[in-house]
Amino acid sequence: MFQPRAQNPALAVLFMLAASAFIALSTLLAKAVGAGHLGAGLHPLQVSHGRFLFAFLALSAVMAAVRPRLTPVHWRLHVGRTALGWGGVTLMFAAVAFIPLGDATAISFLNPVFAMVLSIPLLGESVGRVRWSAAAIALVGAVILLRPGGDSFQPAALLALGAAAMMGMELIFIKKLSGREAPLQILFINNLIGLCIASAAVWPVWQPPDGAEWLGLAGVGLAMACAQACFVNAMARADASFVTPFSYLTLVFASVYDLAVFDVVPDRVSLTGAGVIVAGAALLAWRQGRLGRARPAVPPSGGGVG
Repeated sequence: MFQPRAQNPALAVLFMLAASAFIALSTLLAKAVGAGHLGAGLHPLQVSHGRFLFAFLALSAVMAAVRPRLTPVHWRLHVGRTALGWGGVTLMFAAVAFIPLGDATAISFLNPVFAMVLSIPLLGESVGRVRWSAAAIALVGAVILLRPGGDSFQPAALLALGAAAMMGMELIFIKKLSGREAPLQILFINNLIGLCIASAAVWPVWQPPDGAEWLGLAGVGLAMACAQACFVNAMARADASFVTPFSYLTLVFASVYDLAVFDVVPDRVSLTGAGVIVAGAALLAWRQGRLGRARPAVPPSGGGVG
């Protein structure tokens, strides 16, 4: 049986901040590759394939160097978790090709809301008025970012909403895997299965990337591998209710990257919607902590950390 690491809240915060920066970087590079800033532009299925390919190669090198002691693998949980994570990441990469990085990242913060709703039938948990109120607040923020009505409506934001839903379902599997296997083993198996799924899905749309696109795909995968490693180490060293709020800084990193690279300045609607979503998600995390049933949360990788 895997033995959990000793608690170290300060180190957990540093790991979560690093994870947030890497998640935003991975999504930024996915936008650059998918939207044609590094070449002709690649299909989201090919971008997600590159994400799993290069993350798997990086983790394979780490596994060969560290040679960790392996424990029994819960294959069904891994397959379910990875299939949902692959779907969420692919939808997220599709979304950021059309909408601001900050908007897509903010919508991805709805994944704990979907996880909360799904925990009722799948985990038999009960949800009180405070958490339902938090979920409602976050969903209002999503509606704001969708910009319903007229020419301002963002259909691509529905892709980010779908990504958040799949990542929320993924959290159910992550919760069941928590504490059963070592973090490095979980990451390796996750990316191995993800590469198999992505390789099967990419064939119909595959096209040879050019040099810059290969570098972009490598960056997507390596940044996500670093994000996953930092995330699981953060969650292993502190209570989820304590460390999860720091993941909301992913939105700050995403907005800064988008401004620096693509000159995208968040408008009032983006700032309002993002603020409402973060407020709802933060209230949900706080309430879960008070109830002593904090859940692992994934900041959209994307992704979330899919």
